[in-house]
Amino acid sequence: MKKILFVLSSIALLMSCEKDESTVGLTAPLPGNMLISTVVSDSGTGVVSFKATANNATTYAFEFGDGTTANSTTGEVEHTYAKPGTNTYFVTITASDASSVLVKKTTSVTVNVKSSIPGLVWADEFNVNGAPNPSNWTFEIGTGSNGWGNGELQYYTNRSQNATVQNGVLKITAIKENFSGSAYTSARMITKEKFDFKYGRVEVRAKLPVGAGTWPAIWMLGADISTVGWPACGEIDIMEHRGNDPNKIHGSLHYPGRSGGNPVTNTTVVSNVSSEFHVYKLEWTAESIKIYADDKLYLNVANSQAIPFNKNFFCILNVAMGGAFGGAVDPAFTSSSMEVDYIRVFSK
Repeated sequence: MKKILFVLSSIALLMSCEKDESTVGLTAPLPGNMLISTVVSDSGTGVVSFKATANNATTYAFEFGDGTTANSTTGEVEHTYAKPGTNTYFVTITASDASSVLVKKTTSVTVNVKSSIPGLVWADEFNVNGAPNPSNWTFEIGTGSNGWGNGELQYYTNRSQNATVQNGVLKITAIKENFSGSAYTSARMITKEKFDFKYGRVEVRAKLPVGAGTWPAIWMLGADISTVGWPACGEIDIMEHRGNDPNKIHGSLHYPGRSGGNPVTNTTVVSNVSSEFHVYKLEWTAESIKIYADDKLYLNVANSQAIPFNKNFFCILNVAMGGAFGGAVDPAFTSSSMEVDYIRVFSK
């Protein structure tokens, strides 16, 4: 019995010694406990001061939510946001020591930047994650009459799978799926009855979907469409693209006598439209309607009272599938998105 007690005592002593050894050197506080403070300038300059502290951290990495980054050994940085308007950014701060990441935390900051761009009258910068701003956009839902008049194949929804704002861009995604009798889904967003205008400049920075059968469009319709119908309301296509004919950008005008397959139209070739962002622009006055891709003018039409482009128009963003313009869809297509960085409207 004494031998057994001696053995048990020895084992207990050994376990006690091992436990003591495992705690040696753990006198410093555990990593983490990050605290973040922000000070936003109220002068409209876009300047924000950040201060982050975390236990044991020696470096701090800042991702400012606008595509830029910075590093600091003190945890204090100052950053200037440039986009005009009141926008919310999601800032991620990573605190590290010499060997590893200690803690990573995301916070949000709302910044009001006075417009440095003369004549800006309306914009959506797509800087708030989640659903598109309902003050700016309405979703059109369903298949429309005969595929929105073009034999298109998609069902337009307001689901986040088809339209969402993420990391500073709007993503309109066409998906191959069976949905309410259609083989594809997508989204179509309009500013009708929320924003319309007469004459001015429109700029849209976008990256286009890829895949045969995709048909992204950035365009406008006369605000009186509910009373006069189409094509009497007039249509301005700032950008259309056929996935079946990659990198060829179309700009067109539709109105009575030049509607359907007979618009006033022209094309230009732009490299890498599905892998890089490009700016698609309209300049619209009482004298002319000009359409550009990356500042290259490729459609110039004289305006007059004989055509319906002297009244208010609203904006539309959508991705269609197939139809009269989109053509045959690749059987291997699964999904692809049009990404929009911003849409801006300026006075003439």
